[in-house]
Amino acid sequence: MAFTLPKLPYDFNALEPHIDARTMEIHHDKHHQAYVNNLNTAIQKHPELEKKSLEDLLKDLSGVPEDIRAAVRNNGGGHFNHSLFWEIMSPKGGGEPSGKLADAIKKAFGDFAAFKEKLSTTAVGQFGSGWGWLCKDKSGGLSVVSTPNQDNPISNGLTAILGVDVWEHAYYLNYQNRRPDYVAAWWNVINWEEVAKRFAG
Repeated sequence: MAFTLPKLPYDFNALEPHIDARTMEIHHDKHHQAYVNNLNTAIQKHPELEKKSLEDLLKDLSGVPEDIRAAVRNNGGGHFNHSLFWEIMSPKGGGEPSGKLADAIKKAFGDFAAFKEKLSTTAVGQFGSGWGWLCKDKSGGLSVVSTPNQDNPISNGLTAILGVDVWEHAYYLNYQNRRPDYVAAWWNVINWEEVAKRFAG
């Protein structure tokens, strides 16, 4: 079965002024759609892979045939990462998490402010294109990592529960080269309920 572009859970302009409508439209309808299209084209060359979930493909990239491995890594990663990205943002986002997620953040980083600083610094410091992530390991412990391009921590045995896209296409129309300003604004739209669900899952 072909992979499909998920619908945005809110309007293009819903995250303004933090993320502008034009960026959201191009990011979702053009960039994400291209990842989906390119992934489907790659998978068609090996129909036996159509039974596998995207998660399974990315967890074991060494099991993907070599002739399409780079395409699956890049475009499958792009599809997977963006599908998460849209969900962990909300027009009613921002603030801080509560409950078990808040407790786990405190345990891993000391407090929310220290976590926020760590993830912001990691995302801003990612050289070139990539992502900053909050990840859960198999024991439920949390860590902050970055990945280049469209790589996802799932390929390294971690579960990403929160991610910020620091490719220039995610922010350049509004923020130009001011990546730190974009990352600072992004904290205002985080959907902590969704992140908590991913932490509990």
